Amino acid sequence: MKNQKIFPGIILIGFGAYFFMQQSGISVFEKFYTWPTLLIIVGLAFLGQGYMAKDYEAILPGVILLGFGVHFHVVGHLAFWPNQIGTFIMIIALGFFLRYQKTKSGLFQAFLFLILALLSLFYSKIASHLGLLENSVSIAWKFWPIILIVIGIYFLFIKKK
Repeated sequence: MKNQKIFPGIILIGFGAYFFMQQSGISVFEKFYTWPTLLIIVGLAFLGQGYMAKDYEAILPGVILLGFGVHFHVVGHLAFWPNQIGTFIMIIALGFFLRYQKTKSGLFQAFLFLILALLSLFYSKIASHLGLLENSVSIAWKFWPIILIVIGIYFLFIKKK
């Protein structure tokens, strides 16, 4: 049986420390008195549950919440940090890879999200490197959401195990 005390323990400690420091007015941590910090705390609680209690399904939501919280903290402070949808998709891919490491399931989803993230983050660079094929790539880029929908319908309704 998995230890169900880790998640609430981390949540209570994290939220307690957050509200204590906020009420105390400790100026060193003032920039962390925001809602992304709460996402980080909840993400850490899920990761604690995932790794410490061996509840490996908690790894994915932990990485997503932690990653989104970190993203919202650093996006305005680090010039190199991308502020695109691809960043969120990359965080989800990382979550699937880390969960796969422990459960040996979800590798296909991890690579799928990784490919989507890379396409989203680096589309302009990919298109410029293709040069002469840029018009063809532009047409393909225009219709790729439809391709994703068709592949999704295939997986849901046509593919048999």
